[in-house]
Amino acid sequence: MMGINQYLKKTTSVAPLAVFRICFGLMLLGSMIRFWSKGWIETLYIKPTYFFTFYGFEWVKPWGEYTYILFFICALSAFMVAIGLFYRIATISLFFSFSYIELIDKSTYLNHYYFISLLCLILVFLPAQVYFSVDTYRKKHIRAQFIPQWNIDAIKLMMAILYFYAGLAKVNSDWLWHAQPLSIWLPARNDMPIIGFLFNFTWIPYLFSWFGCLYDLSIPFLLWNKKTRVWAYAAVIVFHVLTALLFPIGMFPHIMMVAALIFFSAEFHQKIIDRLKAFLQLPKENQAIQSTYTSSPFLPWGFALFFGFQILFPFRYLAYPGELFWTEEGYRFSWRVMLMEKAGYAQFTVKGAPGQHAVVNNNLHLSTLQEKMMSTQPDMILQYAHYLAGFYAKQGFRSPQVYVDSYVALNGRLGKPLINPKTDLAQEHDSFSHKTWILPFNDTIKGF
Repeated sequence: MMGINQYLKKTTSVAPLAVFRICFGLMLLGSMIRFWSKGWIETLYIKPTYFFTFYGFEWVKPWGEYTYILFFICALSAFMVAIGLFYRIATISLFFSFSYIELIDKSTYLNHYYFISLLCLILVFLPAQVYFSVDTYRKKHIRAQFIPQWNIDAIKLMMAILYFYAGLAKVNSDWLWHAQPLSIWLPARNDMPIIGFLFNFTWIPYLFSWFGCLYDLSIPFLLWNKKTRVWAYAAVIVFHVLTALLFPIGMFPHIMMVAALIFFSAEFHQKIIDRLKAFLQLPKENQAIQSTYTSSPFLPWGFALFFGFQILFPFRYLAYPGELFWTEEGYRFSWRVMLMEKAGYAQFTVKGAPGQHAVVNNNLHLSTLQEKMMSTQPDMILQYAHYLAGFYAKQGFRSPQVYVDSYVALNGRLGKPLINPKTDLAQEHDSFSHKTWILPFNDTIKGF
């Protein structure tokens, strides 16, 4: 306990947190602008007639044409966080607006969206506005030069959890022994300039698989260590530039490259701020600033509970029988990044009273992305079946029954039936319990 108390009393320069605030806000602003400019708001959140909600968040609904307002709120909040204007309000607005967008449709789920939401939540409680912000020019009394060390370490720990758990998830037989799914993905990029020819060699996917696993497992420790930090950051650049070039994962590589700067010294970040001040020709702060920012003594314990949850939650898959990659029960929100290539086919049949029978054309109800994601994920198949039951009930079907013939190919294997075709999915209900109507995988993927 004495050691914990001593740690909580440690202080450090606020400069790294201020730089992180600026970079993180600008990255999210760029992401919102990118989404808007490419027309994805219309494609993903306005055009679809049905949305796959997350269990427990069924109340989250799209705003129709007003979805543009939601994205504008998120973009404005990100900009305000970056410049440190009305910081506390801006961080709260950013967290709720970004998380709401993320929760509208399960089809668009990515691990890095979850990561960004958690960083937004963390920033709500950190004093990133007490230095080099518009707020400090408005309210000089809030300025501070030092903050508790754990404020910086909280962001480092969040990044370490993401990396380490992503690496731990790669310690499995498909990834290491069979180089799957990279053996599928990389040869498809053999037309890339300069490096594309390398992907024709069968050993390259194995090299990438092992490097990716070792990188994720070790990089947070190497970044934390002063002696290895510079070389580790060089690896961060190489790794994320490659992933940005090879895979369509949006702003995530750029965000991680910028966020990793938090591991560098306070002097490094102070130099960045000094150069920004000179570039922007900002007036010198002629008023002395208070030595150390003080926060609620209960806040560290709140963060302890938060990180305790983050450490344990990814292991919830152990409570479910069957192969995780097959059932995906406990798969989301567990930092399992790019581990699977699943191709699926799902043909739904709806039956009602005698003579009432329909084979569903999924294209009439779902977007291309929605159908692709739904066809391999049991909980989304169940949601869609309930939607179809309601839809056909309105068409005059009496007590509609919904059945599905589904086949899924996982990491290069031959396609296998995923859902029991004799199960009336209209009578099944989603919950945290195991879905007994998922057919067995009849194969083993060893590892975490």
